[in-house]
Amino acid sequence: MEKFTSAAILVLSIAFAISPAFTAPFSGFTPDQLPNPQIDPPIQPEGYAFAIWGLIYTWLIVSAVLGLWKRADAGDWHAARLPLAISLAVGVPWLAIANASAIWATITIIIMALGAITALIRAPHVDRWWFQAPVGIYAGWLTAASWVSIGTTAAGYGLITGSFGWAFAGILGALSSALAVYKMRAAPEYLLTIIWALVGIVVANGVVTLPVSAFAAFGIAVLAFTLIRSQRI
Repeated sequence: MEKFTSAAILVLSIAFAISPAFTAPFSGFTPDQLPNPQIDPPIQPEGYAFAIWGLIYTWLIVSAVLGLWKRADAGDWHAARLPLAISLAVGVPWLAIANASAIWATITIIIMALGAITALIRAPHVDRWWFQAPVGIYAGWLTAASWVSIGTTAAGYGLITGSFGWAFAGILGALSSALAVYKMRAAPEYLLTIIWALVGIVVANGVVTLPVSAFAAFGIAVLAFTLIRSQRI
């Protein structure tokens, strides 16, 4: 069973990495996907931040190759493989889902995030750079992306408040989620990735939407302080 699961992780990691080649590009929900179109929502990071996917795809594949080659029977690796496999399996068609439905895109990216976070929490304490690091970055980005999707979709459907209010709610949600996960598994890679996403929000909003930039900067400061403090203990 362990060898089958480790092989499945490799297949899914490769399929996940190549899936963008078979799907129309996705750069945010189109106006026709939401009742209230969200054009450049303030919760969305600047475009350059999404380049992190190149690192995520590559590192997950390298991790899967090593896992199948060297750690196929390792019990500590196996404990984290099932939730990771679920996350990757949902991730393979995610771009197609996102291009079709904002609601289903939000639901499925939350599932992806929960699977990745569970895998991170269960990650082996050895082989840090071969499992915890790539999965931590993957889980961190999905945590941030889930709140971006929640905020954009909720604003698009006019739930409670508009895009400005949901930008604050999404940043607060990402910050709270990050601290909760980090308490369960102190993976620096996870926090650093969410900091990366928050920096992207600051860059995207600049001084035009200064309150959102300031709140994102506050989140960066909180996560940086948490990271530095935990590394000194």
